[in-house]
Amino acid sequence: MEAIPKIKCVTIENPAFPERLRKLSGMPKKLYYIGNLPDPKKPSAAVIGARMCSPYGRCQAFKYARTMAEYGVQIISGLARGIDAEGHKGALDTDTPTFAVLGSGVDVCYPKSNRWLYQRILEKGGGIISELPPGSPPMNWAFPARNRIISGLSDAVLVVEAKEQSGSLITANFALEHGHSVYALPGAVTEELSRGCNKLIFDGAGIAYSPEIMLMEWGIEAKNTPQNMEKKKLGLAPDLDLVYSGLDLRPENLDDLIRKTGFSAAKVSALLTELQLMGLVGETGRQYYRLSGG
Repeated sequence: MEAIPKIKCVTIENPAFPERLRKLSGMPKKLYYIGNLPDPKKPSAAVIGARMCSPYGRCQAFKYARTMAEYGVQIISGLARGIDAEGHKGALDTDTPTFAVLGSGVDVCYPKSNRWLYQRILEKGGGIISELPPGSPPMNWAFPARNRIISGLSDAVLVVEAKEQSGSLITANFALEHGHSVYALPGAVTEELSRGCNKLIFDGAGIAYSPEIMLMEWGIEAKNTPQNMEKKKLGLAPDLDLVYSGLDLRPENLDDLIRKTGFSAAKVSALLTELQLMGLVGETGRQYYRLSGG
């Protein structure tokens, strides 16, 4: 049977209690945690969003978290399926500690399918945090409550995808109350998963049009050009390059690519197959394609 690491408890009277939470009202007076707490001297950002997210949202959550973590930003999230999990994964891809705030006891991994992620967070020097006593099962009321801790531990909050009625918007509202910055990833007005983000932007949230705009929050200057993408484009035959250039991280329909390139359906399909074999393009659904990688 897998051994549970030592569970620690820290009260607000203890100097180790997170200073970010100590100065805010409505925060718990006691925290349980396994592993470590976020470093108070390093910047931190929450990456949150829908559990039932799109491939585009999943990819962007990973990309934004990975880029911020590369520059030393600690990623905070809730270990939920979807956007939360991708945020943690993006940070872990750089070996940067990431921290999960649970709506259950720290020794109760929820959802169970993220057990491997739970373990990986601990292996990489991060932490699992909760205000609930060890052994507490996940409870509906605890998830909105834990959102205030996610916000409190973060200097800025990024909402990647969210419906109009979403727990992520609760976290964003907490962040605004705490005086923290809120960013939202814009999306198509027809997409239900983008409505919450678009509403946040309408209400004054920052537009997260690139990870670099988030890094500016801490005065970090990052390189704008993803160099690996430039290298991938070098040496492609003109026809391949034209199809490749018509793709982005948001899935594109085959018909759109036919219109963009002016090629026949058969030729575009053949070129897409070749790009897939090269590992440059992935198929996210029937006749929908996007660039591979974060």
